[in-house]
Amino acid sequence: MNAPAVPLPHFLQIEPVGQCNLRCAMCPIQYRHAGPPWGPPALMPYEDFVRLLDGFPTAHELHLQGLGEPLMHPDFFRMVEHAVGKGLKVSTNTNLTLLTPRRVEQCVRSGLHAVHVSIDGASAPVFEKIRRGASFIKVLRNLERLVAARTTLGSRTPELRIVNVVMRSNLHELKDIVALAHRHGVTAIFVQHLSHDFGEGTLPDAYRNMRDFVQAETLLNDDPARVARCFDEARRAAAELGVSLRLPPLDTAPHGARARGCDWPLRGAYLTYEGDALPCCMVSTADRFNMGNMLKDGVERVWNGEAYRDLRDGLENGDPPAICRSCAIYNRTF
Repeated sequence: MNAPAVPLPHFLQIEPVGQCNLRCAMCPIQYRHAGPPWGPPALMPYEDFVRLLDGFPTAHELHLQGLGEPLMHPDFFRMVEHAVGKGLKVSTNTNLTLLTPRRVEQCVRSGLHAVHVSIDGASAPVFEKIRRGASFIKVLRNLERLVAARTTLGSRTPELRIVNVVMRSNLHELKDIVALAHRHGVTAIFVQHLSHDFGEGTLPDAYRNMRDFVQAETLLNDDPARVARCFDEARRAAAELGVSLRLPPLDTAPHGARARGCDWPLRGAYLTYEGDALPCCMVSTADRFNMGNMLKDGVERVWNGEAYRDLRDGLENGDPPAICRSCAIYNRTF
């Protein structure tokens, strides 16, 4: 007997751009697209975007971001406006390096609900060592422009929050990130662990350097007392300054001792710029794991296809694919 069909999700994440202008230390895109300056074009055609969105009639929320930098897409704001016109709440992540005065205004006027800004250091040396190719001063200047544009245009949106990937090399600046956010008019910070340890046995050779990097930088291998101290300092700063601060779990118990699980493949769909369906945003690259191509085979056929069913069954039964077993969301350390 065939398993009952899973309803199409309310949440959808689409990667409009599969390339980036930066080569961040913790991002595998540096291995996906090599070559100067940013690699070969990796853009989802606007027509494909519209077709995919039409395939998810139940979607209420769209996050326009994947492994690449969304603002590299020439039709990014056209995508936003189309989705907003269909009644979706639209958000994005950006490194904020490609913002121009025109794009600042478009961020406000397009209907974007939220912009998540990646800032992984509170000083230029730490930030620029992680966000390779970015200028700390330029990013902060663009953040100021975006905050000012909301005020000038009398808009509460897009909501702004800083997203920080916390590692051993930037943990000491966590409380300073809180002060930076407050100083620039941002009232929310989302701090996350490194998303994946790249530990699956089927890992393509191109990404094996990422495994070494994660082992060197993950807080799970750091001194728990140091981590707790830095987290406490950040919490106190956030309370004093009125900044909403989300910190990842401190639990560093062995994986077998920690409650695990994930409902991503039930509640949301993640699509690459080429239309490949991945388990979630943590996998990032279709050459590591994918369930089929929704542009070629159709949304419903892939969403309720054998590969998706096997993934869901494995997660429900506690026997997921290896790529999930080493994921921060599955292990509740994200």
